[in-house]
Order: sequence, then C-alpha cells, then structure tokens
Amino acid sequence: ITMTLEEMHGQENTMDNTDRAQSAGASLEELLVAAKKQDYLTVGVYESAKVMNVDPDSVAFCILATDEEYECDIALQIHFTLIQAFCFDNDINVVRVNDIERLADLVGADETGEPKDAHCILVTSPSANPWKDSSLDKLSLFCEESRSMYDWVPTITLPER
Repeated sequence: ITMTLEEMHGQENTMDNTDRAQSAGASLEELLVAAKKQDYLTVGVYESAKVMNVDPDSVAFCILATDEEYECDIALQIHFTLIQAFCFDNDINVVRVNDIERLADLVGADETGEPKDAHCILVTSPSANPWKDSSLDKLSLFCEESRSMYDWVPTITLPER
C-alpha cells in the first residue's frame, strides 16, 4: 500500500486533532475545577453578560455549551452570537462544549440545589492580580492553534467520567 504525501499528512492531522481535542477537554475540566475552588466562575448567560458589560477585563476564558435539545433555541443562539462577538472584540478565547449535563455537574448547583444554567460559563480573574493556571495556558494555546486553522470557536469534548 502506497500513500501520497497528502494522504499521510491528512491522517496525521486527524490524529493530532483528536489528541488535541482530548487534551483540551482534560485541560478544560481541570480549569473549571480550579476556577470553581477560587470562586472565579460566572455561570449563566445573563450573569455572564453582566460581567462582560461591567468588567470585561476580568474575563479570562469563555465556554459556550449546547446540546441537541437547545440547537433550535433562537434566543440562546442570538445570545451565543453576541457573546462570541464580545469575546472576539476583547481578545477572549471562547470554546464550545456539546455536553451541557457534564458541564453543569462540574460547575455545581445553585443555592436551591437546581443545576446552574451552564449555557455560558466565564472564567474570571481579578485584573489587579491575574490568576495564572497551566490549564488556562494550555487552552489558550489550543484556541490559538484552532484559529490558525480557521476554527474560530473550537468544540471541546470533556473526558468521560
């Protein structure tokens, strides 16, 4: 069996992309757990919009979550478009996650025990004392590499439990 250079390169790329996405998923999970401990998470579309409006410099990373149930939710898609535009304008990395239940598990429940609205999650960091985290660095690199391949809002798959 002989393969052309393009076919070999295509196979390498597919493997690299799968590895990259799995690695990014693990980094995202680590980041969410660490940020939650530090109280550096803003969870919910409206809560996130407020933070972006009041203190955009505090936003370090943005996660948009959806699943098939919400694909047709026009209001949510409009919010996503506006949030993405804000992130692009303010050089904030943004990713999508297709497992909203898993994301909701990671960020926890609200005071009433109900799962939080995990459609939009911001990782924030005080401007005066920026938070350094290796997972955040890895995810920033992942987003940068994705943009170089014209994938402006890459999708990350969280690791299985």
